Amino acid sequence: MAVATSTSTVASSIRLSAPQSLREKPQLHRCRTPLPALDRGDRSSFSSVKENKSGVAQSFTDSKTSSYLRRGSEDAVDDSPSSSGCSTPRDDAEVMLPLTNPHSALAGFVCPCEGFRGWKQIRVLGKTVSRSSGDLRGLAGSWEWEARKEVLLQDVPLVKDEESADVRPGNSPLERLPMELLGSIIDRLAMDIPPNGFTARNVDLMSLLLTSRGIHIATLATLYSNITIPHSRIFRKFLNHVSEHQALGTIVRRMDFSHFNPTGIGLSARERAQTQNLTPSTLLQCLHLTPNLREFLAQEHIDDELDINVLQKVLFGLPKLQAIDFCACSSTTFRTAFTNVLAAPLPDMLSLTRVSLHECANLPSAVFETLIPRLPCLTHLDVAHTRITDTALASLPRSARLTHLNLSKCSYLNGSAVVDFLATHPAVKNLVYLNLMMDPKSHEMFSAEDLTTLIPILPSTLKSLNLKGSKMSDEHIPQLLPLTKHLEELGLGRHLNLESLISLLLPSEDAPLAEQLAWIPHTLRYLDVSDLSPTELDLSTLFSSSCPILKSFTQPLEVIEVQNSVYVKLEKGAPTALKRVQWCITDAGRRGWLVRDRASPVAGESTAERRDTGEREWKWGATSWGMRKCPVARADVGGMYGLYMFKR
Repeated sequence: MAVATSTSTVASSIRLSAPQSLREKPQLHRCRTPLPALDRGDRSSFSSVKENKSGVAQSFTDSKTSSYLRRGSEDAVDDSPSSSGCSTPRDDAEVMLPLTNPHSALAGFVCPCEGFRGWKQIRVLGKTVSRSSGDLRGLAGSWEWEARKEVLLQDVPLVKDEESADVRPGNSPLERLPMELLGSIIDRLAMDIPPNGFTARNVDLMSLLLTSRGIHIATLATLYSNITIPHSRIFRKFLNHVSEHQALGTIVRRMDFSHFNPTGIGLSARERAQTQNLTPSTLLQCLHLTPNLREFLAQEHIDDELDINVLQKVLFGLPKLQAIDFCACSSTTFRTAFTNVLAAPLPDMLSLTRVSLHECANLPSAVFETLIPRLPCLTHLDVAHTRITDTALASLPRSARLTHLNLSKCSYLNGSAVVDFLATHPAVKNLVYLNLMMDPKSHEMFSAEDLTTLIPILPSTLKSLNLKGSKMSDEHIPQLLPLTKHLEELGLGRHLNLESLISLLLPSEDAPLAEQLAWIPHTLRYLDVSDLSPTELDLSTLFSSSCPILKSFTQPLEVIEVQNSVYVKLEKGAPTALKRVQWCITDAGRRGWLVRDRASPVAGESTAERRDTGEREWKWGATSWGMRKCPVARADVGGMYGLYMFKR
């Protein structure tokens, strides 16, 4: 399969034909395999979720099977930097293999016509052939593009001035930029999550590697600083490449397994184990080759590979490591290894500043009582649904400065002890994110008296507070009012009603005029009322003209999380009413939301409010509201982390 243009073609056309010699090349034959279905908006890992930024707020895409597995060859899943970031550019051009989709009617050799106006201007069937002009040289191959370019340049008058005289190889204005600034520009091209099932993640960075030696060096830092491992074979290719070029391993700052897919193409678990791609020994070897690692992001699909040697290297053998995430790691192997590592003699202090043991439900309490006192620089702590105890929480060093704390579903904690910790410990005076959500069916952390003591002592720096599952009453509404003037997310407890919600958002019509005029508008964008039953929420009143909650003057309120039974009623019986008030419903996993339709302009809403993407400094890359897992690295939300943030 090949595509070329005739040298005699007119300037306004491209002829899809090729010489017989090219047609006879075996590597360019037409693929007979039927084209698999494309998921243009997602390239997710096994049982994962990814934020969809093109729709309304709280829009997600999810998949149960990775699209890395939709093509049979090993090269099909290789979007790691190991394939083209291994050497400096060569002066002589070389013919590259086809870069287009092998199942496509297009082929890899495309020679532009004489009237070529730019690679991005070429469209076939309404779609751009290539997203990067840097692929042009390789796609031209051995055709007459180079010769034609020289002929065309002969007709261009040469303008010599002092500025152009200095522009010689390696001395262009872009290459003369400071390395820090040039690196920041190139970082804008990096993608944490691939755009779809067939497009390579870092195609633009690959093109930059071929630009010049100076740009090549600057691009390597971006290409290798954050390594995302979606599949064990890509891990093997990365490990082989770094083993061969060990200097590249010193660039790596993040190893991200949050998108890791444990399945293989037609392979059984035993066959996957025999391939020896991602194993405890190879993972340990990788950690030895990346001595400057600062973020290690794991999850439940690799917990069997986290043996005692790997954990010992992660916790004590990487002096520059700042963040670890063992989301949902709960295998027997992981529990035993983690317990044994902390049972040995330990240093007094660890360099970690961000720690997530989210949903590590089977780690014994002794692990937290040993680990937490050794974290004097901690800023992020996520121990949701773990066996952390009051003693372990109180042992947090007083030098720590927490901004993110997640204690949700910690049934071993006592409400009064948590209140005392939040009231007296100096490490929590500047909290930005605090999640105290509980499931009252299994454990109730806060009584009404605990809440009465807790709410007034919460810091004014808070942007997100979740008290879902706690026992609330109308007496707590006046206490919550001051918090609504700086909070952007608020999760409410049980036993409230629709009138309680209104009083949080708007002044009472019965209040004195002076009090109404002195009212300070709320800053809430997300309100979690999923503890309220359909009777307590009173949907008939909510959608009536007398209820102000869904009106435009409750802005900036944008998302209201509701109970599953409420969501079912909204889905079946209120589509017309939702459209009338310019709201819609959306869901992900176990959660459902009422969302203000930002696509339609609302009376009194400014342009800046309509353009608000939901990105916040304290959300560390997330754009959706109501995250239930603390991020420990600034990155786009996806993979298993997205699942635990927004679907559970």
